Amino acid sequence: MHVICLSSFQKEKLHHPQGLEEKTYLVLMQPVLKMMRMKQIFVLLILSVTIIKAKAQNNYTTEKDISYYPAAVVRTDPYIESQCRLDIYYPKDRKNFATIIWFHGGGLKAGKKEIPAALTNKGFAVIGVGYRFSPKVKAPQYIEDAAASVAWAFQHIAAYGGDRNKIILSGHSAGGYLDLMLTLDKKYLQHYNIDADSLLCVVPFSPQCITHFTVREERGINPLQPIIDSLAPLYHVRKVVPPILLLTGDREKELYGRYEENAYLLRMLKLTGNTQAGLYELQGYDHGGMAQPGFPLLVREAERVMKEHQ
Repeated sequence: MHVICLSSFQKEKLHHPQGLEEKTYLVLMQPVLKMMRMKQIFVLLILSVTIIKAKAQNNYTTEKDISYYPAAVVRTDPYIESQCRLDIYYPKDRKNFATIIWFHGGGLKAGKKEIPAALTNKGFAVIGVGYRFSPKVKAPQYIEDAAASVAWAFQHIAAYGGDRNKIILSGHSAGGYLDLMLTLDKKYLQHYNIDADSLLCVVPFSPQCITHFTVREERGINPLQPIIDSLAPLYHVRKVVPPILLLTGDREKELYGRYEENAYLLRMLKLTGNTQAGLYELQGYDHGGMAQPGFPLLVREAERVMKEHQ
């Protein structure tokens, strides 16, 4: 039997079993030939998608282990030299793109810089930041590290094709705490002559809004003893801030009272006149698990504010 395409029915004849009329045989074979044709189309679609994804990935590049402190500072402190580095992932074929600066979690005690896979191939640059940890250093030194890395982005992102007016802060847990401290307490970025209000937006994942439990631990205070002082984002609530979207897990599954802290911060931001502040509680997700459903919300918020910024 010759295998032919459906489009060839009018031009070709099939050799058919003896005693079976040609018309009947063609009718019986049509479903088989259709299935074969559909399989061919499906394989071609899979190959096309794979090629497109590969090409998209090739349009991005990553530079790793860039020191974000000046060389004179790095030379004086081996711990700064080892920890205070960043990775930058950025599109090679775009200009004036936005940049998401991502601070990892770990309770200000552990973790490592990362470029979350969920943020790749989205048209943004992503900067993954490393910083120093307690107890080797104490507050506010890790906040100062975060500020130095943001200053690096403001100073250098144009050289990669990005727009310094489109810088977004995000991060999970301790990283979210760093986001809020830099945004609400303006002195950290002001040290580098950067106005925190010039950030495009801020999307912290499950951040501590009272004084961080590690900061309290450094002072010998129980982590369940809540405190709001100058090292708490809530202490620095003010009228004009960049758009802030707070994300938390389920209030019954979150770490300590993380949802309630964020709900209180949202209320205070609104009472002081901020209209671009919001909160999503991701039902069913605990503190660690809320990150994955949070990433699409981060991307959507970034795209929203960029559209308004145009």
